Amino acid sequence: MGREFLGSHPIMVDGYQPLTDSQWQVMRCVLPVQRRRRLCLRRVVDAVFYVCRSGCQWRSLPAQYPPWTAVYYYFARWQRTGLWQQLNLLVNVLDRLTQGREACPSLLCADSQSVRLAPRIYEHRGTDGGKRVNGRKRQLLVDTGGRVWAAHVHAANGHDSGVAPALLPHRPWWAARLQAVLTDNGYRGRFARHLAALGVEHALASRPPSARGFVPVAQRWVVERTFAWLTGFRRLAIDYEHTPASHVTWLLLANITLGLNRCR
Repeated sequence: MGREFLGSHPIMVDGYQPLTDSQWQVMRCVLPVQRRRRLCLRRVVDAVFYVCRSGCQWRSLPAQYPPWTAVYYYFARWQRTGLWQQLNLLVNVLDRLTQGREACPSLLCADSQSVRLAPRIYEHRGTDGGKRVNGRKRQLLVDTGGRVWAAHVHAANGHDSGVAPALLPHRPWWAARLQAVLTDNGYRGRFARHLAALGVEHALASRPPSARGFVPVAQRWVVERTFAWLTGFRRLAIDYEHTPASHVTWLLLANITLGLNRCR
């Protein structure tokens, strides 16, 4: 349990801890820390992680953090420039190397999860008839350790296979070793053809037809575990974002937090 202080009153948030010195040294490799600023970027990043973990509104940031307008400015700016994505990849690579793995994965798993959308937000909203969820769907591409390498958010009525190519529109540098992507039957069709065009095998893994209830499927269960990890971040309990891009950024920030905690 993390502890923050507002005056003489501690603010307790389950699971939240400020960045340690070693974690900040990792982030300095990507963040623009060379130029002198009035604000401390470490405190800005701490504030962003606090919002991700606690789910508080920007305007409700505790007083010990920089002004919420400044924190949001950096959050949005680094989202536009792709800096959060770069940091996510750096943490993933460092986490794999720390565990004695190759820097880049050879096998990835894809799956989706429907999540409710906050009221009064109509952009990119749909209804997942199977899950009976009115909101959006988030798709993840994770390795066998559950690390998120790519994420995509869209209306919940979008079909997995039709929208999933946005997860991997091309073959980036971190997918140089990628040989196969493991999915369920919902990703057959367009996504399978897209992977074939990239030179990647599409592998299927589903539970036996006779099975009832929840049955863990070999290798694909890591995606479900990642979705379970994300429930520890209150900002992701419901989609509060007006744009899917912002929700993707919070997914990456949650993954960065998990990766930094493993590397400490």
